[in-house]
Amino acid sequence: MAPDIAVLRQKIHGLDAEDLAAVLRSRLPEYEVAVATTPQEERELLRTVPIATGVQVDPGDLDVAENLELFACVYAGTDHLPMEALERNDVSVTNASGVHGPNIAEWVLGAILSFTRRFHLAWRRKERREWRSFPSRELAGSTVTVVGLGAIGTTIVDRLDPFDVETIGIRYTPEKGGPTDHVLGFEENDVHEAFSRSDYVVLAAPLTDVTEGLVDANALRTVPAHAVLLNVGRGPLVDTDALVDALQTNAIRGAALDVTDPEPLPEDHELWGFDNVLITPHNAGHTPQYFERLADIIAGNLDRIEETGTYEGLENQVA
Repeated sequence: MAPDIAVLRQKIHGLDAEDLAAVLRSRLPEYEVAVATTPQEERELLRTVPIATGVQVDPGDLDVAENLELFACVYAGTDHLPMEALERNDVSVTNASGVHGPNIAEWVLGAILSFTRRFHLAWRRKERREWRSFPSRELAGSTVTVVGLGAIGTTIVDRLDPFDVETIGIRYTPEKGGPTDHVLGFEENDVHEAFSRSDYVVLAAPLTDVTEGLVDANALRTVPAHAVLLNVGRGPLVDTDALVDALQTNAIRGAALDVTDPEPLPEDHELWGFDNVLITPHNAGHTPQYFERLADIIAGNLDRIEETGTYEGLENQVA
């Protein structure tokens, strides 16, 4: 009897395909879950299974995947997938949008609090065994702009709620409203209005023609000198040269960057040398709960398929 679900080769946050398979077997005991450990095993499984999950699928394998109905991508982004080939073979596609929300929101909150209470300065003085007081700030009463109100941006706003801050959201469709106190669009005037009022600017948007270079030299002239820039979206949302210039001239208070442009950041890059820049290696999304949250999405969609008999209207469906 052929398996129901094929787990293709993958490694995410130190977890591999067997880890995902174990979670799926626990969550879906009525489904037969098989793991592919080689390209040949992937091809063989894709010939028979109706559902596959993984990082990537080879376009050539899709031509013989006669029974494949759903590919559940384990990433939130799907621009790396052979979407034309998937659509040509009538394969529905879902992504992992929302899986990163809680963990990235914690990274953002931690970075904001670190700059507010100046933990980075405290850590340096502790390393020097230096008992010397320093001034800090309060987060309450601050204004935080969140660029991008998708699953991650929305969770960031939710985590900020107990801290008595004013929030501004920027999204493509401001007429839809959102979880923030104010919602604006990506028009230039709206972006500059939001930036001019911000103590913290959080970038949580995907990279598009609209968002590429959103934080450039002009935007950094608008942002108050006491503001902090945080980027958990994509590196090219920020003009790196303009950011370096702003940091060198004290035009902003600091930056927290989980993504950079270029990425990886070369070891001799100027950004490494600033005391007021926190850099993590695209690590904000790390969580030991990754596959559990992904399994929630897959299990929920299998319930919908059982109920409706179709592979349409699924959670996180992109094709």
